[in-house]
Amino acid sequence: MMAYNNKIKFLFGAKSLQNRKIVSNIYFFNNRHKHTQTNVQSDNQVGESGVPPLVDLYGRTHNYLRISLTERCNLRCQYCMPAEGVPLTARSALLSRDELLRLVRVFAALGVDKLRLTGGEPSVRKDLVDVVEELSGVPGVRTVAMTSNGLALARRLPALQRAGLRALNLSLDSLRPERFEAMARRPGLPKVLASMDLALQLGFDSVKVNTVLMKGFNDDEISDFVELTRERRVDVRFIEFMPFSGNRWDDARMVGERDALAAARRAHPRLARAPPEPCRTATMWQVPGYAGRIGFISSMTKPFCSSCNRLRLTADGNLKVCLFGSAETSLRDAVRGGASDGDLAALVRAALRRKLPQHAGMQNLARSKNRPMILIGG
Repeated sequence: MMAYNNKIKFLFGAKSLQNRKIVSNIYFFNNRHKHTQTNVQSDNQVGESGVPPLVDLYGRTHNYLRISLTERCNLRCQYCMPAEGVPLTARSALLSRDELLRLVRVFAALGVDKLRLTGGEPSVRKDLVDVVEELSGVPGVRTVAMTSNGLALARRLPALQRAGLRALNLSLDSLRPERFEAMARRPGLPKVLASMDLALQLGFDSVKVNTVLMKGFNDDEISDFVELTRERRVDVRFIEFMPFSGNRWDDARMVGERDALAAARRAHPRLARAPPEPCRTATMWQVPGYAGRIGFISSMTKPFCSSCNRLRLTADGNLKVCLFGSAETSLRDAVRGGASDGDLAALVRAALRRKLPQHAGMQNLARSKNRPMILIGG
């Protein structure tokens, strides 16, 4: 398999389709795991467009594309970018708007109906409103969402909503100004909170806050973030610190879901589990009577690989079928080399067939080579 550049050996056992369930016997480090994915589609089934959906070898249907619009950012968050920054790709090597639009049309024809725009920081693009309007008009696309740090977003939110932006995630790692600045290496907490409150006021379909927990840094603010949901209809998701190139990852600094949930429940004993939702990355909880919810995205301690429906397109046009995998397929080079839409679709399907059932585990990921998070897209 070509999906990861590490020395871990994977051996795949028998796979069968039984009562519309794909059952695989998978071996990791000589341990056998049974992977079952229900309500799967096989390659010979077709979607509404008459084209077979994007299904990998383990029955996971992929309908969600995360698009990095830029490698540039106006913050320098510790878990995302090295302190010295990163070498930026030459503008000529980045996808043009026309190239991006064409690729999205190809993905939409293959059944992708949700797009999330990421970066870097997408709001640093002057043409962001035009990009949103073009992508939201692609046939088959039902939702255009965006992840932003919110620093320079508030004044553009009304225009973005009119252009078709329906959902917004904001990265926010501390509610204390001095800590915010320490994590982001820049000030700006009031501006992020203003963007969040304006998005709620404007009535976006979904407003979420992404909070990366780091032991000894912001893990004592869990209760404060729960309180953020008292009056605001916002989902705060606590994210485990993940290993990427240049972010000095250390599992001793990671706050796992069990410890984070225990801290939340100590401060809010009535915290109750919310009903599960399909293909959701977070386990959700809510304090009765509060407007919003909290959740836990536990990519390291409780991977959700078995229900993954995501693909990623980097700003320089590379397709990544897994956030943590180093393998990439250059769709930009194919477009510039004269590939037809059918050729591009075939490249996407071929890349998806190399997707592994699960990432390699946090210690192995820490030793493997991958892009810094900012060059992948958050």
